[in-house]
Amino acid sequence: MATRRLYYEDAYIRRFEAEVISCEPKGKRYEVVLDQTAFFPEGGGQAPDLGALGAARVLDVQERGDGIVHTCDRPLSPGECVAGEIDWARRFRLMQQHSGEHLVSGLVHERYGWNNVGFHMGADCMTIDFSGPIPPEDIPGIERAANEAVWADLPSEVLLPTAEELEQLHYRSKKALTGQVRLVRFPGTDLCACCGTHVARTGEIGLIKILSCIKFREGVRIEMMCGAQALDYLSAIHAQNHEISTLLSAKPMQTAKAVRRVLAERDDALYRLTAAENQRFEEIAEALGGAGDCTLFEPNLSPDGVRKLAVAVMERCGGRCAVFSGDDEAGYKYALGQTGGDLRELVRQMNASLSGRGGGKPFFAQGSVGAKRAEIEAFFAAL
Repeated sequence: MATRRLYYEDAYIRRFEAEVISCEPKGKRYEVVLDQTAFFPEGGGQAPDLGALGAARVLDVQERGDGIVHTCDRPLSPGECVAGEIDWARRFRLMQQHSGEHLVSGLVHERYGWNNVGFHMGADCMTIDFSGPIPPEDIPGIERAANEAVWADLPSEVLLPTAEELEQLHYRSKKALTGQVRLVRFPGTDLCACCGTHVARTGEIGLIKILSCIKFREGVRIEMMCGAQALDYLSAIHAQNHEISTLLSAKPMQTAKAVRRVLAERDDALYRLTAAENQRFEEIAEALGGAGDCTLFEPNLSPDGVRKLAVAVMERCGGRCAVFSGDDEAGYKYALGQTGGDLRELVRQMNASLSGRGGGKPFFAQGSVGAKRAEIEAFFAAL
């Protein structure tokens, strides 16, 4: 039985009543078919509506032939009249996204001739794939033109042309269509074959924000947001930038400059710290010249610092050098080396005895151990 699609008669219907035609179990869920529904099924890049049918939660909606199947968390009785209510806030966000996508896709098609070959409304943002390249410097202009169409508050129109009328229309479509074609038009901006739901006027989209444009296959992929989703995103970005401006004592529009200053100061400090660290490593290595096997504990070294100290000492001590840095609670990073030596068996034994992991070349290895300092010292003292 064909389901009457109330969302095509009025995309703003939030509540409705319908008769349950069938209810079939599907695992722990139930597939319900109604005589009519305002729930939009997944399709054309638009996610399905969610909501409720009586006491049952609607978890998914899919088209199956002429019918529409509502996946519910509990059964409904065939023949009963049930009240349906869609999650309107979610639906309206999807309508804003979908209508905004039409404006951007229409502008890209008009300016460059590229087709929209992929469209997905995700939880985080919306993506649109186009069949050809778009110069990055053109993106702000496309975004501006799309928002100007929003500000113009254009009406959306749904057209159901006859086959003869369709031949005279220039419209976008991802594939060749047969039978009755449903077209959605935003005057002066876009005409596209579409099965989705849309806002009545472009002003309801509220805002269009393009987040990125990257090369994708033979064309590009645009990430964007519209309406409430874009507002929420930009509000979060604003809050984060406000926090950064407070921490850096910088005006909100000067945070990038302030971060560059902080990074330059950090790089200078790291340069001076590295120079001082290298000098200390040289002094330790000089003091241990000819000392033979050495086991060193040096606090607060990075893995690279552990490595550099081990290399400096092993080149002068005339034996094996083991360097550890860390503490008994968190464990220790290590570097173990001996010029011309073969430490593979020793590293294997050490890792097994000291809850360690790591390895490297025959004469040099790096890793970490979970043992305490006293245990490490005892292991090397017993060699």
